[in-house]
Amino acid sequence: MTGEQRAGAQPGAREARIEALKRAATERILILDGAWGAQIQRHGLSEEQFRGERLADHPQPLKGNNDILCITRPALITELIGDYLDAGADIVSTNTFSSTAIAQADYGTAHLAHELNLAAATLARAAADRATAADPSKPRWVAGSIGPTNRTLSMSADVNDPGARAVDFDQLYDAYREQVMGLYEGGVDLFLVETIFDTLNAKAALKAILDLRDEGHVELPIWISGTVTDRSGRTLSGQTIDAFWISVRHAEPFAVGLNCGFGAEQLRPFLAQLAGGADTLVSAYPNAGLPNELGEYEEGPETMSTQLREWAQAGLVNIVGGCCGTTPAHIRAIADAVAGIPPRQVPEVKPTLRLSGLEPFAAS
Repeated sequence: MTGEQRAGAQPGAREARIEALKRAATERILILDGAWGAQIQRHGLSEEQFRGERLADHPQPLKGNNDILCITRPALITELIGDYLDAGADIVSTNTFSSTAIAQADYGTAHLAHELNLAAATLARAAADRATAADPSKPRWVAGSIGPTNRTLSMSADVNDPGARAVDFDQLYDAYREQVMGLYEGGVDLFLVETIFDTLNAKAALKAILDLRDEGHVELPIWISGTVTDRSGRTLSGQTIDAFWISVRHAEPFAVGLNCGFGAEQLRPFLAQLAGGADTLVSAYPNAGLPNELGEYEEGPETMSTQLREWAQAGLVNIVGGCCGTTPAHIRAIADAVAGIPPRQVPEVKPTLRLSGLEPFAAS
């Protein structure tokens, strides 16, 4: 059975959705959904509920493994997707942020990685299609969420050995390859490589996606989203915003942006920097403020949506949504706040040699 058949789509339907997505992005600011963790945590699931019948006898604890719910509690995941669709999200992400074999190994569920991605994408695809059928004037799309994993390629795992690594590029590529195949077969419309703190990790994911295209599969848009870890405006591996963009530009992404890290107020200057130099769509989905001493995010829908409206009015964004701590209420407020504001115009950037390490270099 092909990926399109698993997704319940007739031949050509995926291509049509992609064209509709690209067209919609020229007409309005698109809305992404919000956090998965905040929504799942409010249900207060027990260890037994995380396990379900399927994994009742699993030898390791599973509580906190939110991605596993795609196969143990699919009705709950479908409900949460529906909440974001009802709130006005144009794009819903799959509950697969940690669905690589590398990340799932912490729970002893590495062997379920492909199944997790396939199940999550299938659930999101069905929910998005139902919403589109209910209101064809507002089509919905599914972004396959690809997180950074809990390993890093650019930095040593041992302070006493600068060359030590917990994983190598080929291992990370293989894990991402398995993930993108599951997401593709489940019917996603685009790949979202998100919360990038190490650009080399992201390059492993991008290679897995580009290899899929080169093997003759339908070419899906790529959305790349990095995260800034401190007020200097650098990623955890030390790159500036401009260097980060140069490092991933070869993938010719549909969109590039920033997420997580900060609340909207702290993220704005870095977003403006990216928007000034990226010759593609720009996205942003910040946290609901900064966490308090209890790890809770306190910025409400009204405050956050007011800040994102200013971004839209300033011509900084094409896609907006929410990251940690955001809820359907946040997404509804954001959708209302940016409604009717034209999307950012993609600038023409003069062709020149551009290179990057931690800093950017452009030939004069």
